[in-house]
Amino acid sequence: MRRRLLAVLLSLALLAGDGTAGAGDAGEPAWQWPIAGARTMVDPFRAPAHEYGPGHRGMDVAAPEGTVVRAAARGVVAFRGSVVDRPLLTIDHGGGLVSTWEPVASSLSPGDVVLAGDPIGTVASGGHAARGTLHIGVRRDGAYINPLPLFGEVPRAVLLPCCEG
Repeated sequence: MRRRLLAVLLSLALLAGDGTAGAGDAGEPAWQWPIAGARTMVDPFRAPAHEYGPGHRGMDVAAPEGTVVRAAARGVVAFRGSVVDRPLLTIDHGGGLVSTWEPVASSLSPGDVVLAGDPIGTVASGGHAARGTLHIGVRRDGAYINPLPLFGEVPRAVLLPCCEG
């Protein structure tokens, strides 16, 4: 019990250490993209009109089953387990910011500290997201927010000539 408490206190100290725990705020570095390859959005965040209204409380990105998922920012694993029909991992990044990754099969345990870029699991199957996608949900102080801005600026689109004639 004493060792567990010490690990939790050490984790909290690490999160408070350099101010990056709430990445995406002014002056803090952007989160790292969690999967290798192109950033292909399959289903974007759609805020509900009210707390219990319909919406999409996260974003789904293309990621084939078995793809390694990496921690977007430093944090402490808060939950790992199955919810309804899918494996899920939740990371507390401090400052009221919590991310949820699904479907993700992971060997991590609650209390484990992860650093940005650390492998946290692999894309599995199940849940509401389409097969071959990774759902990324983020809450700030308990309210769902659009995760995309946490990852920094979206690269500007470059238009290429359409047709040669």
